[in-house]
Order: sequence, then C-alpha cells, then structure tokens
Amino acid sequence: MTNKSYVMWNNKGGVGKSTITFHVASVYAEENPDRDVIVIDMCPQANVSMMLMGGGKEAEVKLQEFITLGTPKTVVGYITDSITRSGTSDLDKYITKLADVNQHVPDNLYLLSGDGNLELIAPLLSERADATPLSETDKPWIDIHTIIKELTKRQLTDRPCTYFIDTNPSFSVYTQIAILSGDYLLVPINADDSSIFAITGLFNLIWGTEKTHPVYGKYTFSSKVDAFGIDRPKIALLLGNRFTQQKGAAHAFKALSNEATKKMYEEYSKNPDRFIKTDVIPKTQSEFEDAYSVELRDFNSAGVVAANQGIPMSRMDRNKYEVYGEQIQVAKEQRDLCKQTIEELVSKL
Repeated sequence: MTNKSYVMWNNKGGVGKSTITFHVASVYAEENPDRDVIVIDMCPQANVSMMLMGGGKEAEVKLQEFITLGTPKTVVGYITDSITRSGTSDLDKYITKLADVNQHVPDNLYLLSGDGNLELIAPLLSERADATPLSETDKPWIDIHTIIKELTKRQLTDRPCTYFIDTNPSFSVYTQIAILSGDYLLVPINADDSSIFAITGLFNLIWGTEKTHPVYGKYTFSSKVDAFGIDRPKIALLLGNRFTQQKGAAHAFKALSNEATKKMYEEYSKNPDRFIKTDVIPKTQSEFEDAYSVELRDFNSAGVVAANQGIPMSRMDRNKYEVYGEQIQVAKEQRDLCKQTIEELVSKL
C-alpha cells in the first residue's frame, strides 16, 4: 500500500471545508486502522485543528501552546524548517498524535496544526518562490510550492499514510502549496448561486483560462505549474454540503445542487483528464452525478456539538451535551443519519 493525499478546496468561503475535513478524516481513520491518517491544516484560521484537538477553550490554549514553541508544532514550524534546511527528519517535532489531546478520536489520527502566522509568512513564501534562480538546478518556485507535497510522501511509522489537507478559500501562496499537495481534490459546495459561479473560478485558478492573457498569462499559478511540469490533483468528488445551510425547501436545494452538478459536468465533458477515472465513463449528467457527487445532510445540533467538543459523529453516544452552559439535545436518529452520511462519503474515497 502507498500513501494517498486528499485536498479539500473551493475558492468560496463558508462551504464547510474544515467541518467536512474533521468528520471525513475521523471516520476514514476508524475504517482504515492499517493506515496513519494525518490532517494538514493549511488555513490560518486553524478551525479543523481546533475541532480535532477537542474544541472549545482547551483546544485554543493547546493551539497557542503549539504556536509559541521555539519550533512551532504547526505548519509554520515545518515550512520554516524546510526553507532554512534546519532538518525535518523528526516528524514528531511537528505532528501531534490526536488521541493524546482528544480522547474522542481514533488512535491512528494525527495533526499538523494550523497557525495564524501562516498569513504573516505568506509574503516571504511568495518572495522566495519568485526569486531569480542561481543555477540550472536552482528551482525556487518548485521548492516552495512542493514543501507539503514532499511531506505527503513520508510516513510516521511502517504503515502507509493518508493525508487530508484543509485549506483557506483565498488563492494565496499557502493555498497554492496546499492544492499541489493533494493527489485528489474534494470540492465542497453550498446550494447557492455564488457556489455555482465559484466552480468556474476554481478551474480558471488551478488550470488556467481558455484564453491566456497576453501580458499577465505567464505569471499565473497555472502557467507556472505547466512550465515546471508539476502534477495537479485530480477531482475526486463534488460534495453538495448542507452543513451550513438554513432549513429550507428541499426542492429549492435540489434545483441549485443540480445546477452546480451541471456546471461541473460541463467541465468534465471538456476536460475529463482533470477528474479521476471511474469504472464506468459517464455519458450523461445523471451518470456523472452518480460517479462524482455526494450530498451531505445538515447536521444541525449534532454538528454544533461535534465542532465544539471535538467528537466525531461515530463517537457521539449521548442524547444531551453541554455547550457553553446550554444543554443541547441530539437524538439518536439524527446521530445515526449523520454518521451514515459520512460513512457513505468515505466509502467513495
């Protein structure tokens, strides 16, 4: 068995990237005990890190502890040491075994924590990436943009790793690094017009526009990736996310979801090589939806508890939980349905 890596990205905020990453990585780790599962948090907000470390104030304290270490036990610590060639052979210096800080997660789940300072070092990363090469073998743009990609080839133990990489919606340099780190791209969307429009932006940013701009074209991310021959991730799944939706008419949600799927199918029809290969090649939008789309339900109160207390759906075994002094009721039926939804998604990976 070999390592795998999944990157969760859409260039629209509020589509549930961190929430989905938390639940998917947790269930994936449960169902694959023969693998080490590592979440890499490439978002300065570090939301998925907070959830994975148990949520609430305790997770915030732990995150600040990691950030303020001499060598931060975060993505910033790892990236900085990689750039300065300080030596990153000891991955335990950067990666946290989550069961040591959160009793609710599987024993084989790990975290390379997010860090707000990722925003602060972004100008340095861009400057180094765009530096003039000093020789034919000096490739600063590649060196910077593949730091995390090189990490996903490594293992913590003698077991293979599966990496899940959470991202920021911006297309800053650290997001570009994150996108290039994944073998497979998971695209969460909300059923709204802005999510539909964002699909076009996603393709333009990662693969470039159909017509290259005569002046700026050679400076874009996509042109650099093409010039250096770096592999992009293949789109694996379109995730129709209801985590962040208000309750509304199901038929209205479905209408917008269909429109988003249609947009993605149009892109597939033009460039199927940008998607993973499936057993049956889709010939219609309906077949494409079956192969590449998963609809996630709204978790409601279960989602609130999960995020606040760092409890994956599969480990949620009580009917009531206290969140900031309030008793939150989570019915068993709701818990089971939410768990089933995530398990169905994981089964497709």
